[in-house]
Amino acid sequence: MSGTRPFHGISGGFWRGRRVFLTGHSGFKGSWLTTLLRRLGAEVEGYSLAPDTVPNMYEAIGAAGLCGSGFAEIRDRGTLTNRVRAFEPEIVFHMAAQPLVRRSYRIPADTIDINVMGTVNLLEACRTLDSVKAFIHVTTDKVYEMIDGQVVYAETDRLGGVDPYSASKACAELVSASYRQSFSKKAWSEGRTFAIATARSGNVIGGGDWSEDRLIPDAVRAFAKGDDVQLRNPEHVRPWQHVLDALIGYLTLAEAVAAGGPESPYCAAWNFGPPAGSFISVRQAMDQFVGAWGDGVRWRPAPDADWRKETNLLNLDSEKARDQLGWDTLVPLDQAVCWIAEWYRAHARGAGPADMRALTERQIDTVLSHFLDTAVTSAT
Repeated sequence: MSGTRPFHGISGGFWRGRRVFLTGHSGFKGSWLTTLLRRLGAEVEGYSLAPDTVPNMYEAIGAAGLCGSGFAEIRDRGTLTNRVRAFEPEIVFHMAAQPLVRRSYRIPADTIDINVMGTVNLLEACRTLDSVKAFIHVTTDKVYEMIDGQVVYAETDRLGGVDPYSASKACAELVSASYRQSFSKKAWSEGRTFAIATARSGNVIGGGDWSEDRLIPDAVRAFAKGDDVQLRNPEHVRPWQHVLDALIGYLTLAEAVAAGGPESPYCAAWNFGPPAGSFISVRQAMDQFVGAWGDGVRWRPAPDADWRKETNLLNLDSEKARDQLGWDTLVPLDQAVCWIAEWYRAHARGAGPADMRALTERQIDTVLSHFLDTAVTSAT
């Protein structure tokens, strides 16, 4: 682990007993965030579809026991509104999405509907509630308009998107910005706090991800079959970061937004990415993962490249988060790879939900111990 500088505003005291509404709680990042919030003592209400892979992290760690939960469509405005208003959340994290680029080519209309109108539905459910203090909309590093020759993107760069997924997330960012300008300040003038910010990160890795067309899940599935993993673009460089680093960024932002209100500079877009010196290629990442996994597993180049447009390198400029939020990455890539291999190997050996949750919590507690003076709570 690197760095011991305290994060701005992050404390067990802030989250203890806090009511948090989380969309996308049954996904990979959502399951990690649910567990992290419970370790901090928050009360979590989840809203999402049922997991769409077998296996999946939500079931692997028994995450249903950590939160209030109900499976429903983010596009079902009536059900969503009723759930939000019944729970009266103080903090809202919006992570529900159709998150895959290649799937968006197959279902472009659904991707846009889920990612854009789903965001509208949640904002509508929250904007008149007295309880909501901070609304954190989690998007992606792919919201930026790709400029030939440009590899580093800051929050002030233009939004855009070639594929349907990227375009939908850029549109959803505009929706959140519109609600921030149109309704946050009005709520403030009426004595209510409805402060909105967006968080952008990408290439997040960690145990429990079984999504399609992602490097580590593809490798785990291949190893389970006794096959080599095939890499489509082994020389592409990616800004990998452990899921906990991104999630700590989201929590840091939520605390700052809740404390500052809609007139504060925290109500804006924020990048959360690793420092440039940590970037490695797909080939290097898989070399590390294969070494950590052991058992003689291997990788090889795929026989043909994918025709779909995919950037060779996209780097988020996260200096604003480092300077203004005091956020930084804590999990070095070699540590992240070891943790990920440990997580998947334990699952492959047949560890049950209680053991997998305990392993997940140990990794979380290692990160929390670097900036929390107080002990974390029990998640059970």
